Amino acid sequence: VQLQASGGGLVQAGGSLRLSCAASGRTLGLAGMGWFRQAPGKEREFVAGIDISRRNSGTYYGDSVKDRFTLSRDNAKNMMYLQMNNLEQEDTAVYHCAASLAHARTRLASNYRYWGQGTLVTVSS
Repeated sequence: VQLQASGGGLVQAGGSLRLSCAASGRTLGLAGMGWFRQAPGKEREFVAGIDISRRNSGTYYGDSVKDRFTLSRDNAKNMMYLQMNNLEQEDTAVYHCAASLAHARTRLASNYRYWGQGTLVTVSS
């Protein structure tokens, strides 16, 4: 499975961005997908996840982004999106998409086997 994230950039506080993650390869066996972020000098942080083993979306979020970020997925295109609204300077980080074979719903980075390269989001004041 290969993942490629895109859509990062520079945005002012209060603004919006939409990140995309393109999945290719053997994606049929995946159980869950997610977004993580890592700011300079900080640990990798869970942002949002989706249980793709279910018919319904089954999305869930980290506390710091709940009600501001929305994860969605286009099954036909093998794409995952992260709509980020009302961005704050604290959201500045490199954002990574990830996929898990065994875990449909997990916030632990170690449970994700596949990772895309990061896309940088910078929120200015």
